[in-house]
Amino acid sequence: MTMDLVRRLQFDIAPQIFTPRCVYDGRKNIFSIRRLPFDTGSQEFEVTLADTTAPSASGKGPKVYKLKLTHVAEINPEVLKRFIAGDQSHDNTVLTAITALNVVIRMQPTLNYPFNVRSFFTDRETKDIGAGLQLWRGYFQSIRPAMGKMLINVDISTGTMYKAGRLLDVCLQYIGKNDPNALSPKFGLPDRERIRLQRFISGIRVITTHTNASGVEVQTPRVIKKLSQAGAAALTFQLREGQSMTVAEYFATTQNKRLQFPDVICVEVGSGALIPLELCKVPPGQLMRKQVPPEKTKDVLDFATKKPADRLNSIVAGLQVLAYGQSEYVREFGMHVDHTAGPLKVQARILKPPMLKYGAGSRQLTITPRDGAWNMVDKKFFKPVSIDRWVVVIYERQARFNENAANDMINGLCASCRDVGIKLAPTPFVHWENGQGRIADQLKNAGATCAQKMKAGPSLIVVVLPEGGNDIYTAVKHFGDITMGVATQCLKSSKCFRAKPQYYANVCLKINVKLGGINTIPDPSSVSVLTDPHNPTIVMGADVIHPAPGSDGRPSFTSLVANVDSDTAKYIAASRVQTSRAEMIEELEPMSKHVLSMYMKYREMAERKAPGASAPKRIIFYRDGVSEGQFKQVLEVELPAIKKACQSLNIDPKITILVVGKRHHVRFFPQNPQRDGDRSGNCRAGTVVDREVSHPTEFDFYLQSHGGLLGTSRPAHYSVLYDENNFSADSLQNLSFALCHVYARSTRSVSIPAPVYYADIVCSRAKNHYDPQGTVDFSDSATQVDDGQAASSLEAFRRGFKPLHPSQATLMYFS
Repeated sequence: MTMDLVRRLQFDIAPQIFTPRCVYDGRKNIFSIRRLPFDTGSQEFEVTLADTTAPSASGKGPKVYKLKLTHVAEINPEVLKRFIAGDQSHDNTVLTAITALNVVIRMQPTLNYPFNVRSFFTDRETKDIGAGLQLWRGYFQSIRPAMGKMLINVDISTGTMYKAGRLLDVCLQYIGKNDPNALSPKFGLPDRERIRLQRFISGIRVITTHTNASGVEVQTPRVIKKLSQAGAAALTFQLREGQSMTVAEYFATTQNKRLQFPDVICVEVGSGALIPLELCKVPPGQLMRKQVPPEKTKDVLDFATKKPADRLNSIVAGLQVLAYGQSEYVREFGMHVDHTAGPLKVQARILKPPMLKYGAGSRQLTITPRDGAWNMVDKKFFKPVSIDRWVVVIYERQARFNENAANDMINGLCASCRDVGIKLAPTPFVHWENGQGRIADQLKNAGATCAQKMKAGPSLIVVVLPEGGNDIYTAVKHFGDITMGVATQCLKSSKCFRAKPQYYANVCLKINVKLGGINTIPDPSSVSVLTDPHNPTIVMGADVIHPAPGSDGRPSFTSLVANVDSDTAKYIAASRVQTSRAEMIEELEPMSKHVLSMYMKYREMAERKAPGASAPKRIIFYRDGVSEGQFKQVLEVELPAIKKACQSLNIDPKITILVVGKRHHVRFFPQNPQRDGDRSGNCRAGTVVDREVSHPTEFDFYLQSHGGLLGTSRPAHYSVLYDENNFSADSLQNLSFALCHVYARSTRSVSIPAPVYYADIVCSRAKNHYDPQGTVDFSDSATQVDDGQAASSLEAFRRGFKPLHPSQATLMYFS
């Protein structure tokens, strides 16, 4: 709406002041090519959105908005020139200048198309995905500084839109029903369903049509606040004259609109008015700024996924839509975009993958991955475990997963374990449960049966889950990781029913490390930076995960993962609850102290290092989840926390900090896919780019460390913020690439270093630390609003967050 106000101000209210026109970022910044002629440096304007000549429904004039513009700063483009030449550091003046240029290139499309902060969307390519939603293809654009020049980063993006048409139809599609009376409390609409629907549609703009006093039909835009608890025929309100009337009666008598579905609920709009769903229309091109329903995620991915060549063609075609040459704003601001040159050609290198070492009994003790992949054929784990006692608990109906299916599963798992060196005999302990009672009691009973016969409880519980068994999964993990300290492995019944050996081979990768084994290690000779005995190295991965938009009472969760062994293959994790949406890790000092002391303890106890030689000489800290604007905070808040943890342990390692960025739109395409690409048409695993598109003054590089599967691979962006170890660019690039090969759950290199990947997983598993029978609410409808409630909610989340069971704290329970 603010964009509409500024458009009206510039084109209709004061065009003489706003020529040449200003550019607006949609929030609070307006940039002008010249100083605006305000006497005091500030001026207020009155703007209406409605056509003042049209008659009003209420007899009142249209709503007047006051816009105040104040001169706050001048931007000197010279700073950008110095910055891209490497003669000036990245400070606020540079940031503001880049922001202004971004607003200039985005101004024209944001006037013509639906947009979010950095992308705009067109209806040239759409897909209906049900649930009242439609996907639109969009274009992302952002100005980025590079060495000696400014670049525009263009990519395709996806916008989720509310479907245009009757609001009643959108609501029915969302709840998956056809009969409009399904939206009526009288016909059984549950409160829970109404609240879920309210969360989905609150904030939507709708158009209502009504007849004013002069008999003219007027269309009014309104914003939905919430849904009524009763239907239009049961919902009463008081007229100014004092008499009471139902909403259905009001529309029938004053608007001559007899409702087709009088028992259906109404929407309450910003003004407080109640309007039946059937009288509201959803205009096209309205972005849904909430999380996509989980069952629709696959549809979004299918629409967003494009093979490299197709994606590049889409981006090039998008240049016509971006039309920089036709934008009066780009011209007025004196910018010239050379779009005829096409995509930027960059020089890349392909790093050599590390050799990987497997265990005794393997046909090849070391292998070299090719295109980011290898296999486990004729290979034994580097350190396989023995499992003497294990039980199976099946939560699928016996009619669907009978004794034969259970025996097939047990035999398949045992055979795959044997192949990789894990000692696992078939188990006699198989239990079918219905999942209705307390999961913890059912698992405890299964363990007790084993303990009675074997004189000790199981060291592994394998759980077969039904379709949609997420709640059971959470309860199983809470029981295993937090309450009892026993390894648990969940399998989906649909996946393990008559599964092929490859499926169980993948399950073995997870089971082995959960019980303390090691699947593979990088061969010491190929990653000397990590395995230099004179410089023992601990690699840490850290992440923060924030609650979904709209979940105001939820906290953020943090994690720190680090290796404890000299081969950087065995990891442990620390996890905490913290203030909602706080970007920096508040308890990084105690978390760092924990993983550092565990590292030293493991090296003394398991690797038999002398106490004096167990301390790390180097810390390599990979930080995920921070944007460029927060780099300074990492150095001011998190670096001192790591240093304090070291001081409290009387150790003095040299520290290197890298930020790993995944949420960006830089993509690389091989110029000759047949010659330079892998089988998916993507650049090969190990592709590194550190020149044409890298930062003018900072040490950064892009590394595509994984082989392509579907769509276009996204390289990880590494920014080196701090380096006491004085690593060369080659060392850090090879080290990062090597760490992408020690992710225990796959026989492929992954897109980011394993400790960072694990930190992501640990954060997303934070809810498993809460008692499933407890009072902490993770449901969609649980939201808090004011600060007081949010603070008490954070305390409740902190109190409810149970620590890991001591026996799991030393293991890779998260794998």
